Amino acid sequence: MKILKITLGVFLVIMLVVQFVPRHPNKSSEIPPTDFTKVNEVPQPVKGKLFESCYDCHSNNTRYPWYNRVQPVAWFLDDHITAGKKELNFSEWANYSDRRKNSKLRSIISQVEDGEMPLDSYTFLHKEAVFSEKEKKEFLDYMRRLKKGLEL
Repeated sequence: MKILKITLGVFLVIMLVVQFVPRHPNKSSEIPPTDFTKVNEVPQPVKGKLFESCYDCHSNNTRYPWYNRVQPVAWFLDDHITAGKKELNFSEWANYSDRRKNSKLRSIISQVEDGEMPLDSYTFLHKEAVFSEKEKKEFLDYMRRLKKGLEL
């Protein structure tokens, strides 16, 4: 029983200490001129859905939930955001080549069509990120038009 109390005490001390490990949040004070929504004429419904469903993990500006202040949850979220931005960063869209944009659009279309994006782990806590059938159609139609424009 004594070992259990010591182990629990050490665990609690470690959990307390890790709360003070510095982090670098994915926050930006403005939308850069290279942003997807700045370089493309994005209809308002599609723009709104991008911000609700995609930008937290795929841009330079994440809207953090309250539980992000608790470690190790914050580390998990930071790793997830870093991986998402490595795959696709809407804030850097204008810096992509047309070939890369075309590839990213093909991937966006495929993953949204198949329900792979947004991730279930994200929509579980962010119900507003779930696409309605109408939103999904508008979103995909826009992405297909944009992709077609790149192919011309």
